[in-house]
Amino acid sequence: MLWGLGVGYVISGEYFGWNIGLEQGGTLGLLAAFVLMTVMYVAFVFSYTEMACAIPRAGGVFVYGVRALGLRAGYLGGLAQLVEFVFATPAIAVAIGSYFSIWFPGANPKWIALAAYVMFTALNIWGVQQAAIFELGVTLAAVAGLLVFAAVTAPHFQWANFTANALPHGWGGALAAIPFAIWFYLAIEGVANAAEEAKNPRRDVAIGFGAAITTLVALAVTVFLLGVGVGGWERIVYPHEALSVDGDGVLRIAEGTPPSDSPLPLALGQIVEPSSLIYRGLVAVGLLGFVASFNGIILAAGRSLFEMGRVGFLPHFIGRTHPKTKTPANALLVNLVVGMVSILFLDTAALITMSALGAVTLYVVSMIALMRLRVQEPELRRPFRTPLYPLLPIVALVLAAFALGTMTYYNLPSTLDGNMLRDGVAVWYFLYLLVSFGYYELVVRGRLTEEDIAHFQRID
Repeated sequence: MLWGLGVGYVISGEYFGWNIGLEQGGTLGLLAAFVLMTVMYVAFVFSYTEMACAIPRAGGVFVYGVRALGLRAGYLGGLAQLVEFVFATPAIAVAIGSYFSIWFPGANPKWIALAAYVMFTALNIWGVQQAAIFELGVTLAAVAGLLVFAAVTAPHFQWANFTANALPHGWGGALAAIPFAIWFYLAIEGVANAAEEAKNPRRDVAIGFGAAITTLVALAVTVFLLGVGVGGWERIVYPHEALSVDGDGVLRIAEGTPPSDSPLPLALGQIVEPSSLIYRGLVAVGLLGFVASFNGIILAAGRSLFEMGRVGFLPHFIGRTHPKTKTPANALLVNLVVGMVSILFLDTAALITMSALGAVTLYVVSMIALMRLRVQEPELRRPFRTPLYPLLPIVALVLAAFALGTMTYYNLPSTLDGNMLRDGVAVWYFLYLLVSFGYYELVVRGRLTEEDIAHFQRID
């Protein structure tokens, strides 16, 4: 089930979202970003696992940061984790709506997304065991769907398609593509947030993390190569009706066409008819992939909010469990409200970028916490120890800081009259951090006793 959670949190990233990076960087630009972020995630996972096994708590980086670096650093890590999980879920919900509209063209994707949010929040309030069993089943189906996609598209792969118009905006496009390369793996760290429910967390979390990242790297490479190689990157970013070939044989894109949330159906549609059983089957299984990530990240988001509410860093009502199901119902409902508002006002690219900003901030804080814990608590029981220490956490830290800097630069508003919701995502992210720290200094810090602080520093 931990493997299912790790893969399930992420697997929708193989079905959609990453293709928006092709619009920014082309094949070569996204490939460069993908390689860097794959290295970062492998280094991060095998470093983060050490803390997840040593301190198995639902708060994840929030708990590790408080213990290693103090209250403010832990609070920053917790805030970043909330952004990552809370904004990833509406992005996936929007994609669920888009996939569903393939079957029912007249349906409004946003209304479908909102309905899905309510339904899966209710499932997680019902019970964690039910949610985890469901997660494992849909994850297995989603992995099988990607394998079928690979089997159908592999005979049609052409290197000329993969390399055509490979760097349309120069290397700056590769930097702009970073958040969409992160989307291939984003939220895998959610395995740590389920540690309290694991039967033997000090052993099982390491196995779940390792198996999950291995599976995801293999699937990401396969989908990227074959998806683009069927007909070129433009044909899995834009729908067929938005593309045309001029008299000089140059592929043209209709002005104002937004990128699609359905890259795999677009790739498959170049091989088989949309009415075929294979096409319809992939769309159905792809929907299960979205459901796997959606359900899994709702589970992780609820536990992140719950942990910060339980210890008083957010309003206490968020940290209360349901009296019958013992699930973090209030936290899940807060996550639902924020997600529904996000669906109404943000597009997929903005939601992915906001989530990725939170993710890389989390990675920076957690890698510093890991190295600090090694120094200040050498006697801490560590059932799993980071291989090649300190190389792996340093690599993860440097690449995460680089990603944070580049994403901030490329997501500042270019003009004062631009769309701040879409073009100024970095402004909103840092404004959120600023307001949250104001709440910490004015409300939280004043009510913490010396006993509270001592407890947080030794939390395990």
